[in-house]
Amino acid sequence: MDFGTIGAGTVAQAIAGHLVTAGHEVTLSNSRGPDTLLDVVTRLGPLASAGTAGEAAAADMVFLAVMWPQVGDALAGLPEWDGRILVDTTNSFADLEAGTASEFVAERAPGARVVKAFNTLHARYIAADPRHAEGRQLLFYAGDDIAAKTTFHELADAFGFAPVDAGTLREGGRLMQIGGPLSALHALRQD
Repeated sequence: MDFGTIGAGTVAQAIAGHLVTAGHEVTLSNSRGPDTLLDVVTRLGPLASAGTAGEAAAADMVFLAVMWPQVGDALAGLPEWDGRILVDTTNSFADLEAGTASEFVAERAPGARVVKAFNTLHARYIAADPRHAEGRQLLFYAGDDIAAKTTFHELADAFGFAPVDAGTLREGGRLMQIGGPLSALHALRQD
């Protein structure tokens, strides 16, 4: 399985760090172009590369890690999703009239199997080793596609997180969005 990021900020770099540590190749992208990411991919190591958003979006699993106002532009003009997994790490600070932020993302990425994850944690908790003497960092996720959620769960577990299925994009998304009871809940599961 190959991986990509749309966005290359703190959250994307933290996830990419876990991917390369686990031995996976990852293509990072941003709106400014691959040449602006040379220092980032050099720091991450030989399994990381810089590409265009289209190249990153062609991966089997893609992490959307942009600021909320850039979601529409970041998803515009990308190749057909054809059932690939799109992990939405974004947080909406706007009051959406209908649905959740991830439902909004799913509407703009037709054909993607969307999983909401990493949005409840501050970036420093994503970047850090999720394994602690007291337990593993909880990582909530939600989605409508069971197979995509299973694939994501297995990956997050391999990183060392304690993944917890919060439900569908609508119900789980509401729990996970800013103001929801799981937002900014930094807890450990004792194994």
